[in-house]
Amino acid sequence: MDNSSATQLPDLLFEVSWEVCNKIGGIYTVLSTKAKTLQKLNKDKTVFIGPDVWTAETPSPWFTECNVPGLTAWASTASLPDGVAVRVGRWEIPGRPIAVLVKFDGMYAVKDEFYGEMWNRFGVDSLHAYGDYDEGCAFAHASGIVIESILASGYGLPADAVRKPSQRGRAKKVKFDVVAHFDEWTTGMGLLYVKWKLPHVATAFTTHATSIGRSICGNNKPLYDQMPNYNGDQMARELNMEAKHSLEKAAAHQADVFTTVSEITARECEQLLERRPDVVTPNGFEKNFVPSAKKFDEARAVARKALISTASALTGNEYDDSAFVVITSGRCEYRNKGIDIFLDVADRLRHIGADRKVIAYVMVPAWCRDPRAELRARLDGAETLFDTPLAEPVITHTLNNPDSDPVICRIRQLGFCSVDPRVSVIYVPCYLNGTDGIFNLPYYDLLIGADATVFPSYYEPWGYTPLESVAFGVPTVTTSLSGFGQWVLESFENSFDDCGVNVIGRGDANYHDVVANIANSLRFLTGVGPKERKRISTAARRTADAASWANFISYYERAYAGATAAAAARK
Repeated sequence: MDNSSATQLPDLLFEVSWEVCNKIGGIYTVLSTKAKTLQKLNKDKTVFIGPDVWTAETPSPWFTECNVPGLTAWASTASLPDGVAVRVGRWEIPGRPIAVLVKFDGMYAVKDEFYGEMWNRFGVDSLHAYGDYDEGCAFAHASGIVIESILASGYGLPADAVRKPSQRGRAKKVKFDVVAHFDEWTTGMGLLYVKWKLPHVATAFTTHATSIGRSICGNNKPLYDQMPNYNGDQMARELNMEAKHSLEKAAAHQADVFTTVSEITARECEQLLERRPDVVTPNGFEKNFVPSAKKFDEARAVARKALISTASALTGNEYDDSAFVVITSGRCEYRNKGIDIFLDVADRLRHIGADRKVIAYVMVPAWCRDPRAELRARLDGAETLFDTPLAEPVITHTLNNPDSDPVICRIRQLGFCSVDPRVSVIYVPCYLNGTDGIFNLPYYDLLIGADATVFPSYYEPWGYTPLESVAFGVPTVTTSLSGFGQWVLESFENSFDDCGVNVIGRGDANYHDVVANIANSLRFLTGVGPKERKRISTAARRTADAASWANFISYYERAYAGATAAAAARK
């Protein structure tokens, strides 16, 4: 990818997402880390707009309501529809950007009328909507109205460009570029509203993963080998995804600039949404979660102690610091995230052997109930070595659905409940937020203790988890079907020594080869000496540095320049 700088950022940028001040998934990481760079380059010229889904009893931990010059005054006098309200403040992340949270309950009352307008103007078919469709559209509709109201107030305009009521004639005409950027289908109705009501405003739309592509994979259909044969509209009808797909496709076509996060997803968009993205905007990030060099070794030691002592308490195996700890994590999408492959890799390591004892952690939240009391008791006891395993020594928490959870079912099927001194698999089916009851450490505070990570994704438009891993200097194995893996292949030699990453070629028909290749990669890592481990760790950190927002923001600059040029042509 060409990373040459393009142009400056717009005079005023709105970015709308369901994950502004609302931590759900990877998009939160994209926006919350990008914000710091946007603030550095163009301070307080970006207004993030998110859903106000919070109450006085459960306030957002990421939002502080406070005075923002110009916007707070607007909010106090804004004439908004019934059931639409706003709060203005700061997003509590590095850079503390401006955030506006929007209550959108009033949009449900006008839903049918609005859907009819969107059908007539843009062909959006909401007839078969279900689930979270109405909620996303209500928020997006309200966000479009909020943008319209903010701009009508003159917010952001230079003082000499705003005509006061006492002045005659027209305000001084100045060049003032405004971009409204919408993320994912959940905000598509907002983009279409802006396109309809504010044609002078430039629009950008980013799909981080197409709704229909994710659905194809989630239904265990082969996406890549069959990609040229898929028609997005036909598949949407087959998979009951018509409303979301129709909205996403309309937003992609109506946007002045359409972007996605990787080349592999760009090809998916071109086939299924029938528009090639104008710019690929890869996901950068900030390394502010990595301890300083002075504190790094101590933090790693704490993490390793927690990981190894938990494994020992569960299995009764004796481990010392030479144990090889490998982690996979992320959303619990058994096939899409490659959890199936990870478990089969652990099984293969039992048969091919490794130079060190292996502890393989599966850290993916599922429908869990409580931390296991007997495990907690062992961890709290004075005894540190255990002669016998716990019953089912492969899981840290009790599941509500143990007979239908695909991860624990596969672990049982592979026979890991019978303790093997060579390879242990441990399933952590909870959110690691520091209050899980077993580790009581956040995920990052555990990740630093790993020797390697594996993210063998089948469907992964970008992939923050391997990027987070290399930021800690932990080498990672991923696949060519992830956006991050594709970027590594384009940017480095595919070796641990060069970049701390090994990208395994994956397709629809080579599952067992992928398992074998990943197992061989891990076996190699178990055998490297201290000097080579240090060299690999240094290479991994260099890769993380190359993926910083300081390097990747230029792709957004190019996208916004294209959007403003398209809007200018309409004036």
